[in-house]
Amino acid sequence: MKKLIDLSHTVEAGMVTYKGLPAPLICDFLTREASKAYYAEGTTFHIGTIEMVGNTGTYIDSPFHRYANGKDLSELPLTSLADLDGVVFSVNPSEKIIGPEIFANANVAGKAVLIHTGWDRHWRSDQYFEDHPYITAAAAELLQRSGAALVGIDSYNMDGTATGDRPAHTILLGADIPIVEHLCHLQDLPADGFRFNAVPVKVKKFGTFPVRAYAVANT
Repeated sequence: MKKLIDLSHTVEAGMVTYKGLPAPLICDFLTREASKAYYAEGTTFHIGTIEMVGNTGTYIDSPFHRYANGKDLSELPLTSLADLDGVVFSVNPSEKIIGPEIFANANVAGKAVLIHTGWDRHWRSDQYFEDHPYITAAAAELLQRSGAALVGIDSYNMDGTATGDRPAHTILLGADIPIVEHLCHLQDLPADGFRFNAVPVKVKKFGTFPVRAYAVANT
């Protein structure tokens, strides 16, 4: 038996994902009432519109997010996003700076590496934006050298945000390793032995987009 585990936050109007970036605007383009004028009696449809930045909800970063000549969303192969062998590394909730030692001697080659910090418990609160867990440059370098296929975290950012430095993004995206941020419910996953999926819309010249991240695990 297989179990599907949702690892994504719900996108809602007015929801702030990243401090300083606008919340999504979700509204009607065609209401059900207005659609009555176009269809047979008893037949109605709703067409919605959404205006948002790519960094909304649970989203994936492609290399184009960091590098002008990097692969954009449309150029990411499905093999880097879907049906990936997954592994979870859990850190102590009080641990904010995640170094390479957590991944030492682990086999991450070709795998989606998910980092469970428990920070998603602060989602939609002011605390979520402050003093969040992140990985160091050394940790990113180890994951890159070890052949990780994708790296995800249930925190505000893969990097620290106290300064403008973004070494984890620079290292991972520079090696064509997509990054998924703002994951949730990683505590519901087994440590390994599951398949991970996080596929965005195929948009040209766009670097970041929300995903419906989920895992398939054996029950």
